[in-house]
Amino acid sequence: QVQLVESGGGLVQPGGSLRLSCAASGVTLDYLAIGWFRQAPGKEREGVSCISSSGSNTYYYESVKGRFTISRDRAKNTVFLQMNGLKPEDTAVYYCAAEQTPLGRTYVIRNPNEYDYWGQGTQVTVSS
Repeated sequence: QVQLVESGGGLVQPGGSLRLSCAASGVTLDYLAIGWFRQAPGKEREGVSCISSSGSNTYYYESVKGRFTISRDRAKNTVFLQMNGLKPEDTAVYYCAAEQTPLGRTYVIRNPNEYDYWGQGTQVTVSS
């Protein structure tokens, strides 16, 4: 069973930065495709970024391209989302999700419905 715990959210001013963490347990990242998603009040869930279980491929949704960076630390079994240049419209609850794959696959999973495991979410608020 995979468990995911997000952390790192908070209140930040426009233009500021935050780094979110998604700590996985139960399965190593070499067997997990990871995605970050977010949901703002009254809005539908939307994709943020994804990383393959090989760690070699990443994907960024248009709204965050050039500002956010996804990475991972295999020793810590943790995926990070570095968020720079934050805007008020980035305000949302951020969730990480995981899907088990065979060892070290290079594909990313963009469809949230294909993820079996979800964290509890962490609130990010961008406001002056």
